[in-house]
Amino acid sequence: MLATASAARSLLSRTVQRHAIGASSIGATRTMASIEPYADYGKAVFTGRVADEYLKKHGSSADILDDPSWVKTHSDTVAAAVLDWAVDRGANTYCHWFQPMASSGVRHGQTGQVQNMMMKFNRKTNDVEFDFDGAMLIKGETDGSSYPNGGLRATHQAGGYLALDTSSPIFLRGDTVFIPSAFVSYYGAALDEKTPLLRSNAALSKHGKRLLAHLGLDIGDGDVVSNIGLEQEFFLVPRDQYYRRPDLQMAGRTIIGRDAPRGQEMCDHYMAPPSLSSPALAAMQEMQDECWRIGIPLKTRHREVAPNQYEFAPLYGYNTTQVDQNLMVMQIIEEVATRHGMAALMQEKPFNDVNGSGKHNNWSLATDDGIMMLHPKKIEQATGNPTAFAVIMSAIIAAVNEHGDLMRMSIASPGNDFRLGACEAPPAIVSTYLGDDMTFYLSHFKDGKGEGEYVPQTKMLDLGTHEVLPFEVPAEDRNRTSPFPYGGARFEFRAVGSSQNVSMVNTVLNTIVAEKFAEFADAIDAGADVHDLARAALNENWKVIFNGDNYDETMQQELTDRGLWRIDSGVEAIATLTAKKNVDLFQKMKVLTKEECESRQHVMHDHYTGTVDVEAKCLVDMIQQHIIPSVKAAGIGPLSDLEAAVGTLKGAMNEIHSAEDSYKAAQLSRVLRLETMIDIRAVCDAAEEICPANLWTLATYKELMFLDSHTTAGPENDSQFYEE
Repeated sequence: MLATASAARSLLSRTVQRHAIGASSIGATRTMASIEPYADYGKAVFTGRVADEYLKKHGSSADILDDPSWVKTHSDTVAAAVLDWAVDRGANTYCHWFQPMASSGVRHGQTGQVQNMMMKFNRKTNDVEFDFDGAMLIKGETDGSSYPNGGLRATHQAGGYLALDTSSPIFLRGDTVFIPSAFVSYYGAALDEKTPLLRSNAALSKHGKRLLAHLGLDIGDGDVVSNIGLEQEFFLVPRDQYYRRPDLQMAGRTIIGRDAPRGQEMCDHYMAPPSLSSPALAAMQEMQDECWRIGIPLKTRHREVAPNQYEFAPLYGYNTTQVDQNLMVMQIIEEVATRHGMAALMQEKPFNDVNGSGKHNNWSLATDDGIMMLHPKKIEQATGNPTAFAVIMSAIIAAVNEHGDLMRMSIASPGNDFRLGACEAPPAIVSTYLGDDMTFYLSHFKDGKGEGEYVPQTKMLDLGTHEVLPFEVPAEDRNRTSPFPYGGARFEFRAVGSSQNVSMVNTVLNTIVAEKFAEFADAIDAGADVHDLARAALNENWKVIFNGDNYDETMQQELTDRGLWRIDSGVEAIATLTAKKNVDLFQKMKVLTKEECESRQHVMHDHYTGTVDVEAKCLVDMIQQHIIPSVKAAGIGPLSDLEAAVGTLKGAMNEIHSAEDSYKAAQLSRVLRLETMIDIRAVCDAAEEICPANLWTLATYKELMFLDSHTTAGPENDSQFYEE
């Protein structure tokens, strides 16, 4: 279903044009199930057949890209091929594309880049010549002085160095070639989100290979890799109403706002059919189309629970590539929404009293040739060891129990303050769900009652009809209340926030599991029995397994009483990054130095404080410039309380600005945000409730949240974003 006639015409045009080439008759149409209309998908990524075609013109092939050493041995060859490819696709500019810290919620696209043309003037003839070689491709330098660094560099040490990341493919969008890169200081300290993730991948591979060898699978020069799939939730709102909300424009969420008469209580939005009466479907189709063109397999789209909330989900892939692609997905969502008269909201909790948005991080392990380590049958067949899966699971369970504080730290985005534990996302108590079958299997294993292979059970559902025949389903139901449930060949970290760059999330998962793999391998090297190690790990960490309802407050208290990691405050969770056990962990795994841990903690606290500062300033402006004038015009409402609120906010901000350090400032900011501003919000919402609609100048929830009933699809025209 295409949302507009122009979209349908565009698809037909592409089809007919391709068939017309070499066709002997007029009016040719595509055959059924033909992929031809989508032949351009993936052509803007320098990998696979695309890279092979251009590298062969320079006497090489795409095979060289499989070995990272090409940056030393074949950089000029690859640069020449990239230049040819770029020019053929209408590009003349390149950039090293990197990921500064503390970008979520504020930096468009959450990336940094300096765009340089791939051309120069010949000084003698003044003719234009191409100017792009291997040295330009693999390395760049920029001024690192204006990025968050947490003390890793001084003002007079401004160099920032960019090095091509061979794990994530070069891609092209518009007139620009994007080169995924790591970003570090002159002394090699990580100034970005990507570098620690790359280091954690190395640790995971090193120690994962050691453990696999002990389990019976020697992968030689191969690697153990972490694959992820990221489900991206977001809201779409009418852009004209968005312009009437300074808080949405500046902070990404509504700081005040009375609930609309209707929310999500009727369960009417989740997976409802896309409506042609609003521009949402057409926008999502264009978002998908643009993503597929640059090699992002954005496969799934649907409505989410809250009004105006939607989700995209891609096919899974290697973690660095998936992180890069997710950042581009978020940027494309924001940019395409604008072209359709809407604003996209990526923040975790843009509206009160309806579900917020997450980014479920589906995390799995495999060898680089595809052996899935969290798939019981496949890993047991590959190792020839019927207990291999149980051993791997025991290490992961131990990692989750011991380092739940770091998992909580990794999801401490400012927006998650309002989302965790609100019956829309798991609470801030770190446990894992395995299901009754898996729990029974591992329980028997740890108690020495059996060491056979794990065979997931299934059951048949019979609806008692002739038309719908009985069908098979898993024996285990899904548990959406768990922060880290096992889902068959993967774990799903469900508590991740929608606006996050998930590099830190996956850095933590990789590192804590790598440590346990290393501990197992070290002990086996010293003569320990692998089964004894796994059983001991399960017995010591069994408490972290919980298959019940994490939303139930009684169960939450039970988990707290068990001694599981529970850190309700994101500010306090961030502070665990520099706990001795965590610094020791990151240093031992060679992922972060002590100084890098300290700097990230400062940066994360400053990011939290800065977010709250923007929100508080917006609230002051909205009270003074909108709410008080509306109340005065109406001659009714809590005028004195509103005037007092301005003074309260300004006083709290002054105290924060005078705080002795970033941690204290963040603590004060949390009090301002989750106590003071919530109380002031109640006053503002009370004013909205009684103020006549014609005197209320801010867009209301009713005007923002219901595209289907408050907007129309854009007018038909023949303009196309893409050239045909």
